[in-house]
Amino acid sequence: MMRSWAVFDSPVQNGLHTMKYRRNIGLGEAIAMQMVDFVQPLCWPVEMLIPVPLGKKRLKERGYNQVGLVARPLAYQMGWRYMPRALWKTRDARSQVGLNLSQRRENVQNAYQADPQAVQRRSVLIMDDVATTGSTVLACSEALLSAGAQKVYVLTIARALPHHGLDRV
Repeated sequence: MMRSWAVFDSPVQNGLHTMKYRRNIGLGEAIAMQMVDFVQPLCWPVEMLIPVPLGKKRLKERGYNQVGLVARPLAYQMGWRYMPRALWKTRDARSQVGLNLSQRRENVQNAYQADPQAVQRRSVLIMDDVATTGSTVLACSEALLSAGAQKVYVLTIARALPHHGLDRV
């Protein structure tokens, strides 16, 4: 099951880009607080929240995972465990920006691995910033289920609508 809080358009698009590329890390908590009222009525039986991990190179360049900036305070507000190290990227894939559907799927195929001790028999929520084709969250879900997760839910901050085109995200 996947849900997105907003459409990837202004002002959400501007906010995510500011947080991601201009180091405005304070926006993470503000976005999380706005998302609580959206997430609570979903009544998902989630035990832990895992942000989609960045590759080592990207994390080193940026210095932080922009999804984690929203995921951590959201997990706290919802009473879920925040487990950013339960899922990791096994290889650096290229940026998904500008790739079509088949290129995106191929780019992230088998790019993630999960810790069985952390996720086995657990209900997990993975969170990403923007959903376009769903390729990234599908690859993450497959890794979590392969490691023994009982159920995987997906939440994104925003969803790119088809008329926006993949070249924008």
